[in-house]
Amino acid sequence: MSLTSALSIAQSALLNTSRQTSVVSRNISDASNPDYSRRQAVISSSAPGARVVEIQRAASEQLMRQNLLALSSFEGQNTLLRGLESLAMNINGVDNATSPATVIGQFQEALHLFSATPSNRTLAENAVDAARQVVRSLNDSTAAIQTARVQMDASISDAVADLNSLLSEFHSANIEVVNGTRANRDVSDALDKRDSVLKKISEYLPVSTLTRADNDMVIMTREGAMLYEKVPRAISFEPTPGYAPGALGNSIYVDGVAIVSGTGGNTNSSGKLAATLQLRDTVAPMMQNQLDEIARAMITAMAETDPNGVQPAAAGLFTWSGGPGVPTAGVIETGLAGSIRINATMDYAAGGDPILMRDGGANGAAYVWNTTGAASYSGLLINYGNQLDATQSFDVAAGLGSNGTVGTYAAGAISWLESLRSEAYRAAETKSAMMVRTTEALSNATGVNIDQEMSLLLDLEHAYEASARLIKAVDDMLSSLFAAVR
Repeated sequence: MSLTSALSIAQSALLNTSRQTSVVSRNISDASNPDYSRRQAVISSSAPGARVVEIQRAASEQLMRQNLLALSSFEGQNTLLRGLESLAMNINGVDNATSPATVIGQFQEALHLFSATPSNRTLAENAVDAARQVVRSLNDSTAAIQTARVQMDASISDAVADLNSLLSEFHSANIEVVNGTRANRDVSDALDKRDSVLKKISEYLPVSTLTRADNDMVIMTREGAMLYEKVPRAISFEPTPGYAPGALGNSIYVDGVAIVSGTGGNTNSSGKLAATLQLRDTVAPMMQNQLDEIARAMITAMAETDPNGVQPAAAGLFTWSGGPGVPTAGVIETGLAGSIRINATMDYAAGGDPILMRDGGANGAAYVWNTTGAASYSGLLINYGNQLDATQSFDVAAGLGSNGTVGTYAAGAISWLESLRSEAYRAAETKSAMMVRTTEALSNATGVNIDQEMSLLLDLEHAYEASARLIKAVDDMLSSLFAAVR
Protein backbone atom coordinates (compact mmCIF):
# COMPACT_ATOMS: atom_id res chain seq x y z
CA MET A 1 0.00 0.00 0.00
CA SER A 2 1.37 3.42 -0.96
CA LEU A 3 1.66 6.27 1.52
CA THR A 4 -0.87 8.24 -0.52
CA SER A 5 -3.41 5.40 -0.30
CA ALA A 6 -2.81 5.07 3.44
CA LEU A 7 -3.34 8.80 3.89
CA SER A 8 -6.56 8.67 1.86
CA ILE A 9 -7.84 5.79 3.95
CA ALA A 10 -7.08 7.66 7.17
CA GLN A 11 -8.75 10.82 5.93
CA SER A 12 -11.83 8.83 4.84
CA ALA A 13 -11.94 7.14 8.25
CA LEU A 14 -11.80 10.51 10.01
CA LEU A 15 -14.65 11.85 7.87
CA ASN A 16 -16.76 8.74 8.50
CA THR A 17 -16.04 8.87 12.23
CA SER A 18 -17.07 12.51 12.29
CA ARG A 19 -20.41 11.79 10.62
CA GLN A 20 -21.03 8.73 12.78
CA THR A 21 -20.19 10.69 15.92
CA SER A 22 -22.64 13.39 14.86
CA VAL A 23 -25.40 10.79 14.42
CA VAL A 24 -24.67 9.13 17.77
CA SER A 25 -24.56 12.50 19.52
CA ARG A 26 -27.97 13.37 18.04
CA ASN A 27 -29.32 10.03 19.26
CA ILE A 28 -28.07 10.70 22.78
CA SER A 29 -29.43 14.27 22.88
CA ASP A 30 -32.92 13.08 21.79
CA ALA A 31 -32.99 9.90 23.84
CA SER A 32 -35.76 11.28 26.06
CA ASN A 33 -37.93 12.33 23.11
CA PRO A 34 -40.66 9.65 22.68
CA ASP A 35 -41.23 10.70 19.07
CA TYR A 36 -37.60 10.35 18.06
CA SER A 37 -36.40 7.27 16.17
CA ARG A 38 -32.81 6.15 16.40
CA ARG A 39 -30.52 7.00 13.46
CA GLN A 40 -27.66 4.91 12.14
CA ALA A 41 -24.95 5.88 9.68
CA VAL A 42 -24.57 3.14 7.03
CA ILE A 43 -21.01 2.75 5.71
CA SER A 44 -20.16 1.27 2.32
CA SER A 45 -16.76 0.11 1.10
CA SER A 46 -15.03 2.24 -1.51
CA ALA A 47 -11.57 2.36 -2.96
CA PRO A 48 -9.66 3.43 -1.06
CA GLY A 49 -11.34 3.25 2.36
CA ALA A 50 -15.06 3.55 3.00
CA ARG A 51 -17.77 6.21 3.10
CA VAL A 52 -21.10 6.93 4.75
CA VAL A 53 -23.72 6.38 2.09
CA GLU A 54 -26.93 7.10 4.05
CA ILE A 55 -28.47 7.76 7.44
CA GLN A 56 -30.99 5.04 8.26
CA ARG A 57 -33.90 5.64 10.63
CA ALA A 58 -35.10 2.78 12.84
CA ALA A 59 -38.71 1.90 12.06
CA SER A 60 -41.20 -0.93 12.56
CA GLU A 61 -44.39 -0.60 10.56
CA GLN A 62 -46.09 -3.50 12.33
CA LEU A 63 -45.31 -2.26 15.86
CA MET A 64 -46.33 1.25 14.87
CA ARG A 65 -49.67 -0.03 13.61
CA GLN A 66 -50.28 -1.98 16.82
CA ASN A 67 -49.34 1.02 18.94
CA LEU A 68 -51.74 3.28 17.05
CA LEU A 69 -54.59 0.82 17.55
CA ALA A 70 -53.79 0.38 21.25
CA LEU A 71 -53.54 4.14 21.75
CA SER A 72 -56.87 4.75 20.04
CA SER A 73 -58.57 1.97 22.00
CA PHE A 74 -57.28 3.28 25.33
CA GLU A 75 -58.27 6.89 24.62
CA GLY A 76 -61.78 5.79 23.75
CA GLN A 77 -62.10 3.68 26.91
CA ASN A 78 -60.60 6.36 29.12
CA THR A 79 -62.92 9.02 27.69
CA LEU A 80 -65.92 6.82 28.44
CA LEU A 81 -64.71 6.15 31.99
CA ARG A 82 -64.13 9.83 32.76
CA GLY A 83 -67.56 10.68 31.36
CA LEU A 84 -69.27 8.02 33.47
CA GLU A 85 -67.49 9.21 36.61
CA SER A 86 -68.55 12.78 35.91
CA LEU A 87 -72.19 11.77 35.34
CA ALA A 88 -72.21 9.66 38.49
CA MET A 89 -70.94 12.58 40.55
CA ASN A 90 -73.33 15.13 39.01
CA ILE A 91 -76.40 12.88 39.33
CA ASN A 92 -75.80 10.86 42.50
CA GLY A 93 -73.25 12.95 44.39
CA VAL A 94 -70.66 11.65 46.83
CA ASP A 95 -71.65 8.21 48.14
CA ASN A 96 -74.99 8.62 46.29
CA ALA A 97 -76.05 11.27 48.84
CA THR A 98 -78.12 13.26 46.33
CA SER A 99 -79.36 10.36 44.21
CA PRO A 100 -83.08 9.90 43.59
CA ALA A 101 -82.93 6.57 45.44
CA THR A 102 -81.60 8.25 48.60
CA VAL A 103 -84.10 11.10 48.69
CA ILE A 104 -86.99 8.74 47.88
CA GLY A 105 -85.99 6.66 50.90
CA GLN A 106 -85.95 9.80 53.04
CA PHE A 107 -89.39 10.76 51.74
CA GLN A 108 -90.80 7.33 52.57
CA GLU A 109 -89.46 7.66 56.10
CA ALA A 110 -91.01 11.13 56.50
CA LEU A 111 -94.32 9.82 55.16
CA HIS A 112 -94.20 6.92 57.61
CA LEU A 113 -93.62 9.29 60.55
CA PHE A 114 -96.54 11.44 59.43
CA SER A 115 -98.82 8.41 59.14
CA ALA A 116 -97.88 7.41 62.70
CA THR A 117 -98.95 10.84 64.01
CA PRO A 118 -101.39 12.19 61.40
CA SER A 119 -102.53 15.10 63.60
CA ASN A 120 -99.03 16.65 63.69
CA ARG A 121 -98.82 19.46 61.13
CA THR A 122 -95.06 19.78 61.54
CA LEU A 123 -94.64 16.16 60.39
CA ALA A 124 -96.90 16.95 57.42
CA GLU A 125 -94.67 19.86 56.47
CA ASN A 126 -91.59 17.64 56.91
CA ALA A 127 -93.12 15.17 54.48
CA VAL A 128 -93.67 17.97 51.97
CA ASP A 129 -90.05 19.10 52.44
CA ALA A 130 -88.87 15.54 51.83
CA ALA A 131 -91.03 15.41 48.70
CA ARG A 132 -89.47 18.69 47.62
CA GLN A 133 -86.03 17.05 47.85
CA VAL A 134 -87.24 14.28 45.55
CA VAL A 135 -88.43 16.86 43.04
CA ARG A 136 -85.19 18.82 43.33
CA SER A 137 -83.11 15.68 42.82
CA LEU A 138 -85.03 14.72 39.68
CA ASN A 139 -85.08 18.27 38.29
CA ASP A 140 -81.40 18.88 38.98
CA SER A 141 -80.39 15.49 37.58
CA THR A 142 -82.25 16.19 34.36
CA ALA A 143 -80.62 19.61 34.07
CA ALA A 144 -77.19 18.07 34.80
CA ILE A 145 -77.62 15.48 32.06
CA GLN A 146 -78.60 18.06 29.45
CA THR A 147 -75.74 20.34 30.53
CA ALA A 148 -73.36 17.41 30.24
CA ARG A 149 -74.58 16.75 26.70
CA VAL A 150 -73.92 20.38 25.77
CA GLN A 151 -70.43 20.09 27.26
CA MET A 152 -69.86 16.89 25.29
CA ASP A 153 -70.84 18.74 22.14
CA ALA A 154 -68.35 21.47 22.99
CA SER A 155 -65.57 18.92 23.54
CA ILE A 156 -66.43 17.28 20.21
CA SER A 157 -66.26 20.65 18.49
CA ASP A 158 -62.83 21.33 20.03
CA ALA A 159 -61.64 17.85 19.07
CA VAL A 160 -62.76 18.32 15.46
CA ALA A 161 -60.88 21.63 15.30
CA ASP A 162 -57.78 19.91 16.71
CA LEU A 163 -58.11 17.09 14.20
CA ASN A 164 -58.31 19.45 11.25
CA SER A 165 -55.25 21.26 12.57
CA LEU A 166 -53.37 17.97 13.03
CA LEU A 167 -54.21 16.93 9.48
CA SER A 168 -52.75 20.21 8.24
CA GLU A 169 -49.57 19.47 10.22
CA PHE A 170 -49.51 15.97 8.78
CA HIS A 171 -49.87 17.40 5.29
CA SER A 172 -46.84 19.65 5.75
CA ALA A 173 -44.73 16.79 7.14
CA ASN A 174 -45.86 14.40 4.41
CA ILE A 175 -44.94 16.88 1.65
CA GLU A 176 -41.49 17.29 3.20
CA VAL A 177 -41.07 13.50 3.34
CA VAL A 178 -42.16 12.99 -0.28
CA ASN A 179 -40.04 15.84 -1.67
CA GLY A 180 -37.02 14.80 0.38
CA THR A 181 -37.34 11.17 -0.70
CA ARG A 182 -37.49 12.17 -4.36
CA ALA A 183 -34.41 14.37 -3.92
CA ASN A 184 -32.59 11.57 -2.03
CA ARG A 185 -32.25 13.73 1.09
CA ASP A 186 -32.32 12.55 4.71
CA VAL A 187 -35.98 12.81 5.72
CA SER A 188 -35.65 11.27 9.18
CA ASP A 189 -36.79 14.40 11.01
CA ALA A 190 -39.83 14.77 8.76
CA LEU A 191 -40.72 11.10 9.29
CA ASP A 192 -40.46 11.58 13.06
CA LYS A 193 -42.76 14.59 12.81
CA ARG A 194 -45.24 12.69 10.65
CA ASP A 195 -45.37 9.72 13.02
CA SER A 196 -45.78 12.04 15.99
CA VAL A 197 -48.79 13.74 14.39
CA LEU A 198 -50.21 10.36 13.42
CA LYS A 199 -50.17 9.26 17.07
CA LYS A 200 -52.06 12.39 18.07
CA ILE A 201 -54.64 11.78 15.33
CA SER A 202 -55.16 8.21 16.55
CA GLU A 203 -56.13 9.55 19.99
CA TYR A 204 -59.28 10.95 18.37
CA LEU A 205 -59.97 8.34 15.70
CA PRO A 206 -58.82 4.78 14.95
CA VAL A 207 -56.68 5.01 11.82
CA SER A 208 -55.14 2.70 9.28
CA THR A 209 -52.33 3.81 6.98
CA LEU A 210 -50.92 2.90 3.59
CA THR A 211 -47.46 3.97 2.44
CA ARG A 212 -47.06 4.47 -1.29
CA ALA A 213 -44.17 5.41 -3.57
CA ASP A 214 -41.81 8.16 -2.34
CA ASN A 215 -42.95 7.46 1.25
CA ASP A 216 -46.30 9.11 0.54
CA MET A 217 -48.80 8.08 3.21
CA VAL A 218 -52.59 7.67 3.07
CA ILE A 219 -54.74 7.72 6.24
CA MET A 220 -58.19 6.14 6.60
CA THR A 221 -60.54 5.64 9.52
CA ARG A 222 -61.59 2.21 10.75
CA GLU A 223 -64.91 2.66 8.92
CA GLY A 224 -63.02 3.27 5.67
CA ALA A 225 -63.53 7.02 5.44
CA MET A 226 -60.57 8.87 3.93
CA LEU A 227 -58.75 11.18 6.31
CA TYR A 228 -55.78 12.05 4.13
CA GLU A 229 -54.79 11.37 0.55
CA LYS A 230 -52.53 14.01 -0.98
CA VAL A 231 -54.58 16.60 0.90
CA PRO A 232 -56.48 16.55 4.24
CA ARG A 233 -60.15 15.60 4.01
CA ALA A 234 -62.79 17.66 5.78
CA ILE A 235 -63.96 16.72 9.29
CA SER A 236 -67.18 18.54 10.16
CA PHE A 237 -69.49 18.85 13.14
CA GLU A 238 -72.27 21.25 14.05
CA PRO A 239 -72.66 21.57 17.86
CA THR A 240 -76.10 21.88 19.43
CA PRO A 241 -76.32 25.02 21.64
CA GLY A 242 -78.82 23.47 24.04
CA TYR A 243 -80.41 20.10 24.71
CA ALA A 244 -83.87 19.09 25.82
CA PRO A 245 -84.61 15.54 27.02
CA GLY A 246 -84.97 13.26 24.01
CA ALA A 247 -83.26 15.68 21.61
CA LEU A 248 -80.82 14.09 19.18
CA GLY A 249 -77.28 15.40 18.69
CA ASN A 250 -75.61 16.01 15.36
CA SER A 251 -73.22 13.52 13.79
CA ILE A 252 -69.51 13.93 13.15
CA TYR A 253 -68.61 13.54 9.49
CA VAL A 254 -65.26 12.48 8.07
CA ASP A 255 -65.18 13.12 4.34
CA GLY A 256 -68.98 12.85 4.38
CA VAL A 257 -69.08 9.59 6.38
CA ALA A 258 -70.64 9.67 9.86
CA ILE A 259 -68.58 8.35 12.79
CA VAL A 260 -70.27 5.45 14.59
CA SER A 261 -70.45 5.58 18.39
CA GLY A 262 -69.56 2.60 20.55
CA THR A 263 -71.53 0.40 22.91
CA GLY A 264 -71.04 -1.22 26.33
CA GLY A 265 -68.87 -0.53 29.36
CA ASN A 266 -65.96 -2.32 27.71
CA THR A 267 -66.63 -0.09 24.77
CA ASN A 268 -65.85 -0.88 21.17
CA SER A 269 -65.35 2.86 20.72
CA SER A 270 -61.83 3.66 19.59
CA GLY A 271 -60.72 7.24 19.96
CA LYS A 272 -62.17 10.12 21.94
CA LEU A 273 -64.79 11.10 19.36
CA ALA A 274 -66.68 7.79 19.21
CA ALA A 275 -66.60 7.47 23.01
CA THR A 276 -67.95 10.99 23.48
CA LEU A 277 -70.74 10.20 21.03
CA GLN A 278 -71.55 7.10 23.08
CA LEU A 279 -71.81 9.19 26.23
CA ARG A 280 -73.92 11.86 24.55
CA ASP A 281 -76.24 9.66 22.51
CA THR A 282 -76.49 6.42 24.50
CA VAL A 283 -75.47 6.71 28.15
CA ALA A 284 -76.93 10.15 28.95
CA PRO A 285 -80.31 9.51 27.22
CA MET A 286 -80.61 6.14 28.99
CA MET A 287 -80.05 7.85 32.34
CA GLN A 288 -82.68 10.43 31.39
CA ASN A 289 -85.14 7.64 30.59
CA GLN A 290 -84.54 6.11 34.01
CA LEU A 291 -85.11 9.45 35.75
CA ASP A 292 -88.32 9.96 33.78
CA GLU A 293 -89.56 6.53 34.83
CA ILE A 294 -88.75 7.23 38.48
CA ALA A 295 -90.67 10.51 38.27
CA ARG A 296 -93.63 8.77 36.65
CA ALA A 297 -93.64 6.10 39.35
CA MET A 298 -93.62 8.74 42.11
CA ILE A 299 -96.55 10.61 40.53
CA THR A 300 -98.45 7.35 40.13
CA ALA A 301 -97.79 6.11 43.69
CA MET A 302 -98.88 9.41 45.25
CA ALA A 303 -101.82 10.02 42.90
CA GLU A 304 -105.21 10.81 44.41
CA THR A 305 -108.04 8.36 43.76
CA ASP A 306 -111.79 8.63 44.15
CA PRO A 307 -112.86 6.54 47.19
CA ASN A 308 -116.07 5.73 45.29
CA GLY A 309 -114.17 4.58 42.20
CA VAL A 310 -115.97 6.98 39.86
CA GLN A 311 -113.39 9.64 39.05
CA PRO A 312 -110.09 8.84 37.32
CA ALA A 313 -106.84 8.99 39.27
CA ALA A 314 -105.37 12.51 39.45
CA ALA A 315 -101.94 13.85 40.32
CA GLY A 316 -101.63 14.28 44.07
CA LEU A 317 -98.57 15.40 46.03
CA PHE A 318 -96.43 15.13 42.89
CA THR A 319 -97.73 16.70 39.71
CA TRP A 320 -96.24 17.59 36.33
CA SER A 321 -96.76 19.61 33.16
CA GLY A 322 -99.48 17.20 32.05
CA GLY A 323 -101.35 17.30 35.39
CA PRO A 324 -103.78 16.75 36.89
CA GLY A 325 -103.75 13.64 34.70
CA VAL A 326 -101.48 10.75 35.63
CA PRO A 327 -98.82 9.57 33.11
CA THR A 328 -99.50 6.32 31.29
CA ALA A 329 -98.17 3.30 33.19
CA GLY A 330 -95.17 1.49 31.73
CA VAL A 331 -94.45 4.12 29.08
CA ILE A 332 -91.58 6.63 29.22
CA GLU A 333 -92.79 10.22 29.35
CA THR A 334 -89.73 12.00 27.96
CA GLY A 335 -88.62 14.93 30.12
CA LEU A 336 -90.97 14.10 32.99
CA ALA A 337 -88.16 14.24 35.55
CA GLY A 338 -87.60 17.84 34.55
CA SER A 339 -91.24 18.88 34.84
CA ILE A 340 -92.26 17.05 38.03
CA ARG A 341 -93.10 19.41 40.89
CA ILE A 342 -94.94 19.65 44.22
CA ASN A 343 -98.69 20.17 43.94
CA ALA A 344 -99.27 23.76 45.04
CA THR A 345 -102.46 22.80 46.89
CA MET A 346 -100.36 20.73 49.33
CA ASP A 347 -97.25 22.93 49.40
CA TYR A 348 -97.31 25.06 52.54
CA ALA A 349 -94.53 27.24 51.06
CA ALA A 350 -96.93 28.15 48.23
CA GLY A 351 -99.91 28.72 50.52
CA GLY A 352 -101.22 25.14 50.23
CA ASP A 353 -102.34 22.78 52.97
CA PRO A 354 -100.08 19.73 53.63
CA ILE A 355 -102.90 18.13 55.65
CA LEU A 356 -104.54 17.32 52.30
CA MET A 357 -102.07 14.45 52.13
CA ARG A 358 -103.86 12.95 55.11
CA ASP A 359 -107.41 13.77 54.08
CA GLY A 360 -107.34 13.87 50.26
CA GLY A 361 -109.14 16.42 48.16
CA ALA A 362 -106.35 18.28 46.37
CA ASN A 363 -108.33 17.68 43.17
CA GLY A 364 -111.73 18.44 44.62
CA ALA A 365 -114.32 17.05 47.04
CA ALA A 366 -114.72 13.83 45.05
CA TYR A 367 -111.20 12.79 46.17
CA VAL A 368 -111.67 13.37 49.92
CA TRP A 369 -111.20 10.23 52.01
CA ASN A 370 -111.30 11.66 55.53
CA THR A 371 -114.81 13.04 55.19
CA THR A 372 -115.22 13.60 58.95
CA GLY A 373 -111.95 15.53 59.27
CA ALA A 374 -110.74 13.19 62.04
CA ALA A 375 -107.26 14.29 63.24
CA SER A 376 -106.18 10.68 63.84
CA TYR A 377 -107.14 9.45 60.37
CA SER A 378 -104.16 7.69 58.75
CA GLY A 379 -105.72 5.34 56.23
CA LEU A 380 -104.81 7.39 53.17
CA LEU A 381 -101.22 7.96 54.35
CA ILE A 382 -100.80 4.24 54.95
CA ASN A 383 -102.22 3.59 51.48
CA TYR A 384 -99.63 5.96 49.98
CA GLY A 385 -96.89 4.05 51.78
CA ASN A 386 -98.25 0.79 50.41
CA GLN A 387 -98.34 2.25 46.90
CA LEU A 388 -94.70 3.27 47.14
CA ASP A 389 -93.87 -0.32 48.12
CA ALA A 390 -96.13 -1.83 45.45
CA THR A 391 -94.87 -3.27 42.16
CA GLN A 392 -95.31 -0.98 39.18
CA SER A 393 -94.79 -1.45 35.45
CA PHE A 394 -91.79 0.24 33.80
CA ASP A 395 -90.76 0.73 30.21
CA VAL A 396 -88.03 -1.79 29.29
CA ALA A 397 -86.50 0.87 27.03
CA ALA A 398 -85.04 2.44 30.19
CA GLY A 399 -82.85 -0.62 30.64
CA LEU A 400 -83.93 -1.60 34.17
CA GLY A 401 -86.56 -4.27 33.58
CA SER A 402 -90.32 -4.13 33.27
CA ASN A 403 -91.51 -4.06 36.89
CA GLY A 404 -90.51 -3.31 40.47
CA THR A 405 -91.14 -0.86 43.27
CA VAL A 406 -90.13 2.75 42.85
CA GLY A 407 -87.44 2.33 45.53
CA THR A 408 -85.86 -0.74 43.96
CA TYR A 409 -86.09 0.86 40.53
CA ALA A 410 -84.29 4.01 41.73
CA ALA A 411 -81.63 1.83 43.39
CA GLY A 412 -81.38 -0.11 40.15
CA ALA A 413 -80.53 3.11 38.32
CA ILE A 414 -77.53 3.54 40.61
CA SER A 415 -76.50 -0.08 40.10
CA TRP A 416 -76.83 0.26 36.33
CA LEU A 417 -74.49 3.25 36.23
CA GLU A 418 -72.03 1.78 38.73
CA SER A 419 -71.93 -1.51 36.86
CA LEU A 420 -71.20 0.32 33.63
CA ARG A 421 -68.54 2.42 35.33
CA SER A 422 -66.94 -0.62 36.96
CA GLU A 423 -66.80 -2.46 33.64
CA ALA A 424 -65.32 0.64 32.00
CA TYR A 425 -62.70 0.91 34.76
CA ARG A 426 -61.55 -2.69 34.36
CA ALA A 427 -61.43 -2.35 30.59
CA ALA A 428 -59.46 0.91 30.90
CA GLU A 429 -56.83 -0.84 33.02
CA THR A 430 -56.52 -3.64 30.45
CA LYS A 431 -56.31 -1.27 27.50
CA SER A 432 -53.87 0.97 29.36
CA ALA A 433 -51.58 -2.02 29.90
CA MET A 434 -51.83 -2.91 26.21
CA MET A 435 -50.97 0.65 25.23
CA VAL A 436 -47.97 0.68 27.57
CA ARG A 437 -46.71 -2.66 26.24
CA THR A 438 -47.01 -1.66 22.59
CA THR A 439 -45.38 1.69 23.33
CA GLU A 440 -42.49 -0.08 25.07
CA ALA A 441 -42.14 -2.57 22.23
CA LEU A 442 -42.06 0.24 19.68
CA SER A 443 -39.57 2.17 21.80
CA ASN A 444 -37.33 -0.88 22.14
CA ALA A 445 -37.35 -1.35 18.38
CA THR A 446 -36.97 2.27 17.31
CA GLY A 447 -35.92 4.27 20.37
CA VAL A 448 -32.50 5.14 21.70
CA ASN A 449 -30.62 2.97 24.18
CA ILE A 450 -28.17 5.26 25.98
CA ASP A 451 -25.87 2.38 26.98
CA GLN A 452 -25.56 1.19 23.40
CA GLU A 453 -24.99 4.69 22.08
CA MET A 454 -22.31 5.42 24.68
CA SER A 455 -20.59 2.13 23.84
CA LEU A 456 -20.73 3.04 20.15
CA LEU A 457 -19.35 6.48 20.93
CA LEU A 458 -16.41 4.87 22.73
CA ASP A 459 -15.75 2.66 19.68
CA LEU A 460 -15.81 5.72 17.46
CA GLU A 461 -13.35 7.43 19.76
CA HIS A 462 -10.98 4.47 19.37
CA ALA A 463 -11.48 4.55 15.61
CA TYR A 464 -10.63 8.25 15.60
CA GLU A 465 -7.47 7.58 17.61
CA ALA A 466 -6.44 4.80 15.19
CA SER A 467 -6.96 7.09 12.18
CA ALA A 468 -5.02 9.88 13.86
CA ARG A 469 -2.15 7.49 14.57
CA LEU A 470 -2.17 6.31 10.98
CA ILE A 471 -1.99 9.89 9.73
CA LYS A 472 0.87 10.61 12.14
CA ALA A 473 2.69 7.49 11.00
CA VAL A 474 2.31 8.51 7.33
CA ASP A 475 3.44 12.03 8.22
CA ASP A 476 6.54 10.66 9.98
CA MET A 477 7.34 8.42 7.04
CA LEU A 478 6.92 11.29 4.56
CA SER A 479 9.08 13.53 6.73
CA SER A 480 11.79 10.86 6.80
CA LEU A 481 11.48 10.40 3.05
CA PHE A 482 11.80 14.13 2.36
CA ALA A 483 14.76 14.35 4.75
CA ALA A 484 16.48 11.50 2.91
CA VAL A 485 15.88 13.17 -0.43
CA ARG A 486 17.37 16.43 0.83
